Parts: sequence; structure tokens; C-alpha cells
Amino acid sequence: MTPATAARPRQKLLWRHLWGLTLSALTLVWLTLMVVAWYTGHHETEELSDGHMVGVARLWLAVSPTEVGALSEPLSRQGLRSYVQDLAVIEWQGNRVVTDTHRLAAGLGLTAAPLPGASVRQYEGAMGSGPWRMVVTEAADPAAHAPRRRVAVLMNMDQRVDLGGDVAKHVALPALLVLPLVALGLWWTIRRGLRPLDRLSREVAELDAFAGQRLGDQHRFREFSSTVQAINTLVDTLQTRAQRERAFASDVAHELRTPLASIALQARAAQGDASAEQLAALEQEALRAGRILAQLLDLARAQRTGVAGLAGEAAAPIDLGALAAELISRHAQMGHETGHELSLVQPDAPVQVHAQPMLLELALRNLLENALRHTPAGTQVCVEVWQTPLAVGLSVSDDGQRGANATQHPPAVPVAPADTAGLGLGLRLVERIAEQLGAEFLRDQGDSPMTTRFTLRWPR
Repeated sequence: MTPATAARPRQKLLWRHLWGLTLSALTLVWLTLMVVAWYTGHHETEELSDGHMVGVARLWLAVSPTEVGALSEPLSRQGLRSYVQDLAVIEWQGNRVVTDTHRLAAGLGLTAAPLPGASVRQYEGAMGSGPWRMVVTEAADPAAHAPRRRVAVLMNMDQRVDLGGDVAKHVALPALLVLPLVALGLWWTIRRGLRPLDRLSREVAELDAFAGQRLGDQHRFREFSSTVQAINTLVDTLQTRAQRERAFASDVAHELRTPLASIALQARAAQGDASAEQLAALEQEALRAGRILAQLLDLARAQRTGVAGLAGEAAAPIDLGALAAELISRHAQMGHETGHELSLVQPDAPVQVHAQPMLLELALRNLLENALRHTPAGTQVCVEVWQTPLAVGLSVSDDGQRGANATQHPPAVPVAPADTAGLGLGLRLVERIAEQLGAEFLRDQGDSPMTTRFTLRWPR
């Protein structure tokens, strides 16, 4: 195991992650159900108990029993937990107790008839102690000159709480028993549902992007279509870049083979008696090979930087006119030596683009050197900075009659490496830099008397 592998954190399994989240959500739902069931059980028990007690009180007043026997065993000691609610009844005529089924009046402190309504009273007596729920009802139409009748129906609060808990348990217990079955079903469903993703991962792992392979478009699930399309787009991009790299490597081999072969021939000829012409030719071929290698290094640097800019350089506003004037001044001596006339055309107002300064300078320098090296003496080379409502740009034009195929191109077409005359590496480098700068690299005939024009164009 390498240090990098050892330092890499252990990755989680997606199905376990999904199952854990689902199980957590299911547990939260079950706990919520327990709370709701507990509240609902007690609340409904209270409502049902109070309703039952009111019904018993009204029934008692309606039937007017004359003799009621007491229970043989105190109610609080029976420990009833069923849905059968055993109730106690106390009746008053005026303030006199005429019925007390469970002998609770003294323990509850009911020396006089209470007012109608519901309340909770504390009992202290022979049956122990504890709270009792009491509902009092009175006769609606008492007889003339007869004392008013009131009936209190009572229920032990401990039994009432036990009944509420029993109802809540019967509501929540089935959910608790079903929870493991639901968790198992979710585990099976998630594992089975992720099988197509595992299958797609194996297909991607077995894919050879550089051999022209692509993922199949036939999938059972529509959600995979965008993923497959994105992977195929990436594969196509890699294949296109690989073809470009192979073509570029072939061009480099071809361009280097000529000066290196010439250097070898000139060196072999100069071994006997080196003349000034031979040494000059040897020097020219060596300089040509050096220029090729310099352009290769520039191209490699441009490829390494990517969109982040050369050597991590950040994008910044650049005055195209100022940059063009500076590069023309640097190449003035070279233009004088090669017999070229350099000029700059720019508007009065500054024209700016947002780009990496060194990359843009490298592109413009290669366009200038391309014009100076591959056109005959006496050629006019014009750098033009321009802007329109739709775009801004920078153009390098010349009247050197380069490339007989230049007239075959319609105006403003993207530069194709196969259409460039001469070495081509400089133009290929500019093409790569234009991609990174977000610009278009175009070639056309230019405005008369110019015959060739290369343009970097930034849409507004």
C-alpha cells in the first residue's frame, strides 16, 4: 500500500448511506407516531370517559333508583385494566347524600352537594388515597317543593391513566413490530435499485476511450440518459484531443526531421573543409530547430496552464492597443532586418478584454513572428485593434501573398492547422491559447491590399 493510498479516507458505500438515512427517517417517523399515539390515547380516553360518566349520571337521574347496594370489594384494589370502566355514583337530594355506591363522599370531603360540572378531587380514606375524576349533573325539572337532585359520577384517575396508556400501546405496538420488516424491505429495495448504477460503473470502468468505444444509449431508466450522454461527450472530447495530439506529434516529427537531417548533412560536409556558406547554412538550420523547440515549449506551457492562466496568473483587464504597441516596438529590429514594414491601427478609445496577460502576449507574439518569418521582404504587416457592438478583437494582416489556398476560404473561418503554410506550430499554439482565453481564432483574406489576416475575436 502506497502512502497516498494509506492516507486516502475510506469511502462509504452508497447503498449503506441511503439505507442509513432511510432507516433514520423511518425511526424518526416511528418515534413521532409513538408520541402522537400516546397523546391521542390519553386524550381520547379522557373524552370517552367523561362522556361515559355524563351518560351514566343522566341515566341515573332518569331512572331514579330507590335502592343501590355497595360493592363487595373496593374499586381501587381491583386493578382493572380492561376497557370496562367501573364507576362510582353519589346522589344528593338537597344537601343530603341519599346514595353513595362506593362510600367515597366522606373521603372526598363532599359534605354538601357540589355544583354541576367536571373536576378532579383528592381522596383520603379507607380505600387509600389518590385523585378521582368527578362529573356532577342535576335534574333539569325538579318537582314542586321537592329538594333539588344532583348526581356525581366518579372514576379513579389511576385507572383512567392506565386505560389511556393501554390504548396508546395498542396503537403504537403494531408500528414497532412492522418497523424491522419495513427496514428489511427498504434494504432490499435500495440494493436492487442500485444495481443498474453498479452495472453502469462497470461499463465505464471497462470503457477504452482512446479506442473509439462509447457507452450504449439503451438503458432502462431515463435518469441515466443524462449521465450516459455526459460520459459519451467526455469520451468524444478525449478522442478528439487524442487525435489532435497524434496529428500534432506527426507534424512535430515532420518539421523536426527536416532541420535535423539538414544539420547532419551540413555537419558531415563541414568535416573536411568547412566553408562560410556551409557554416551559415548549418547555423540557419540550427536556429530553425531551436525555434521549433521554443514553440513546442511555449505550446506545452500553454497546455499546462489551462483556464487558470500561465503559471497560475489570474485574468485581468488588458488594453489591446497598449499590448500591440509594446510588441511591435519589440519586433521593430527584427522587422528592419527582414525588410518588413510594421504598423498599428487602433481606435481612439481604449479596447479592453478580460484575459491572462502572458497568454495573450504569447499569442500576439506568435502571430507577429509568423508574419515576419513566413512572408518575403518588403511585406507590410499591420496589427489592428478593433471593436464593434457585438465583439472586440485583434488582427494581424499582411500582403505577402502567403498560402495559395487562402483564397479558398470564405471570410472569417476558424483556422485549421492543415491550412497553415510553413511551420504551423506557432498558429497551432495561438489556436490552443485562444481556446483558453475564450476567444475565436479566425483566418480570412483581410481588406485589400492585405492578402492574409489572422484574428482573435472576443464576443461581447
